[in-house]
Amino acid sequence: MPELPEVETVVRDLRPALVGRIVRSAAAGPLALRVPWRGEWAALVAGATITAIRRRGKWILIDLQGGGALLGHLGMTGQLRVLRADEPAESHTHLSFTLDDGHELRFRDIRRFGSFQYLAAASDLDTFIGERLGPEPWDLQPASWYRDLRSSRRPLKALLLDQAVVAGVGNIYADESLFAARLPPRQRGALTTRVQAERLRLAILATLDQAIAARGSTIRNYVGGSGLEGGFQHEHRVYARAGKACLVCGELIHMMRLAGRSTHWCPGCQRSSRVRS
Repeated sequence: MPELPEVETVVRDLRPALVGRIVRSAAAGPLALRVPWRGEWAALVAGATITAIRRRGKWILIDLQGGGALLGHLGMTGQLRVLRADEPAESHTHLSFTLDDGHELRFRDIRRFGSFQYLAAASDLDTFIGERLGPEPWDLQPASWYRDLRSSRRPLKALLLDQAVVAGVGNIYADESLFAARLPPRQRGALTTRVQAERLRLAILATLDQAIAARGSTIRNYVGGSGLEGGFQHEHRVYARAGKACLVCGELIHMMRLAGRSTHWCPGCQRSSRVRS
């Protein structure tokens, strides 16, 4: 948390307020983030015009005129908002970028697992992203997706969490997608049929589209770039519903640890079988 839908919501909220603005200055608080902000980066971003803000996986990319970029990650509790410069900063605000219109882009992170860093060239950004992320969910090709699943003996849940396999899916949307696809989270990728692989691919897209439309899921601290909470948590079918009745078949939702994460599934709707399509 936050995952792709939450990050996409932040980016969409902030785009009208940031694109075309000039960064006048940058200031960091006394506590370091996961990637400490370097003092020399403030001079490099000062005077730069923001040309775009976009998302790749769970990363936020703020492009600057001249080829540089700010690369941000919300971590577990990060919040990124544009506020009036004269508005008092909230506690746990670790970075502030003063803009030319009397506002500031502020990064707040209670647990400090998030980060922002400056990359000087587009090639640096491409290398950074290319080394870490696989395709976006909407760019998955059925044939290559099927091959990727079949080539691994890891559980499907672990494969969905692997950002090199598909970028942006995290714990919430892995559970929800597997439920929508009627596939057990422990099923090995190598045992997945072509029909199941396509069903899962389409379930991922549908789940993410629905979550983005609902502005993501607010579980603890997440708010969008406008400060509004998400609403998709009210539409979860399995995530965080352990012990409650499945909304489809009525069986109780189970929870286990898988791939190092809490995993929620319905034993009625997601039965294990090598022969089911």
